Amino acid sequence: MLTVLGFAMIATFLVLIMMKRMSPIAALVLIPALFCVAVGQGAQLGDYVIDGVGKLAPTAAMLMFAIVYFGVMIDVGLFDPIVRGILRFCKADPVRVVVGTAVLAAIVSLDGDGSTTFMITVSAMYPLYKRLGMSLVVLTGVAATANGVMNTLPWGGPTARAATALKLDAGDIFVPMIPALAVGLLFVIALAYVLGRRERKRIGYLTLDQALAPEASGETVLVGAAAGGAEGEGRAARRTGGGASGGAPAEGGAGAADEAAGTPGFQGLDPNRATLRPRLYWFNAALTVGLLTAMILELLPIPVLFLIGAALALTVNYPRPAEQKERLAAHADNVLNVSGMVFAAAVFTGVLTGTGMVKHMADWLVGTIPDAMGPHMALVTGLLSLPLTYFMSNDGFYFGVLPVLAEAGAAHGVSPLEIARASLVGQALHMSSPLVPAVYVLVGMAKVEFGDHTRFTVKWAALTSLVVLAAAVLFGIV
Repeated sequence: MLTVLGFAMIATFLVLIMMKRMSPIAALVLIPALFCVAVGQGAQLGDYVIDGVGKLAPTAAMLMFAIVYFGVMIDVGLFDPIVRGILRFCKADPVRVVVGTAVLAAIVSLDGDGSTTFMITVSAMYPLYKRLGMSLVVLTGVAATANGVMNTLPWGGPTARAATALKLDAGDIFVPMIPALAVGLLFVIALAYVLGRRERKRIGYLTLDQALAPEASGETVLVGAAAGGAEGEGRAARRTGGGASGGAPAEGGAGAADEAAGTPGFQGLDPNRATLRPRLYWFNAALTVGLLTAMILELLPIPVLFLIGAALALTVNYPRPAEQKERLAAHADNVLNVSGMVFAAAVFTGVLTGTGMVKHMADWLVGTIPDAMGPHMALVTGLLSLPLTYFMSNDGFYFGVLPVLAEAGAAHGVSPLEIARASLVGQALHMSSPLVPAVYVLVGMAKVEFGDHTRFTVKWAALTSLVVLAAAVLFGIV
């Protein structure tokens, strides 16, 4: 019964948000509350929610102060040279823009933190997508999938969890997987090339001079977006001699178009904006490098690092309290949206775990494996990692399910190392799970509807995971 209700709850949530019948925050709160009552545990709802909130509170705090920190870094101009460099590499060609998104997300993912990756990637690429009239779900989809492949780094989380759960060395798990993960990353770049070709066919591309040209208002900007949805696409099409009307509709449809229409006169990274602090550029660069280094070395908990970093960035760059309040107010929308989503997700995960739905769902899936598949448990683990890491947290999968799969494999002579390696392949899909707080940073900063992101990304992320699994099997890694 709990198994059926667990799958029903997840399916109801996904259907409602993808059909845009409910907002993600409302769906994350109301649907699990309803199902908690349906399983006869309504009296425990408060305990489940408080437990879920307690577990995710550090994540919410980290995201709040990380958004403030990176928002200030954008304000002061830290990322302006990156945007200029990317723009000159991309030459306003949608193919290069999308490939550049994949490469940038993969490089920044080396810090092991998805939220940081998404904040830096979106900060650098969002104005360019807006300027060219490109689909923003392409930005979120490519960034999430590239980060998912890189999330398997030993300091990224899943590999360490697998090593801990099965009492193995993280290096023994990760190093042999490098060839398969490299194939996965190359596939993401190839996918970015294909998606970029689709965008180029739809909107054409500007010359570099046109992309750097001032807007009609006469105000000089580094990167400016079209005034709005269809009008912006039409303007880009007129400049390239192409036509948006002749191509396929934008992926993500209404979400991206509505956002464009809702931001008339949008302009990104104005080189003359009052918030710039060019004299403090190297201080801000050193502060950011130091912060990321401290994160990798785990000198302090990440929420504490970002709290201190945000306070330092505000104090040094904007010494006057009025200026600090102004900067905080400027980023309040992002902070509220993301932190609100995380606490709403705590209700979902709290009910899913507290009622026992997750355990019953995992036990049912493991129990459906035929005995004949025993010698192929590594392959089975890889396939199961796709849905299980999407519908469960990494903690739930690696500490709750993986030991069971490893035990079943051991009975048929399958090494725990093979099981552990196979368990990593689902991470490309996991990074777009509604249970991953970082994905809300991604869609929030890119101003994309979560349902649009899910509908666009899941198929490509699942395909990427299958490519990694196929490469691992082909190379004899699993």
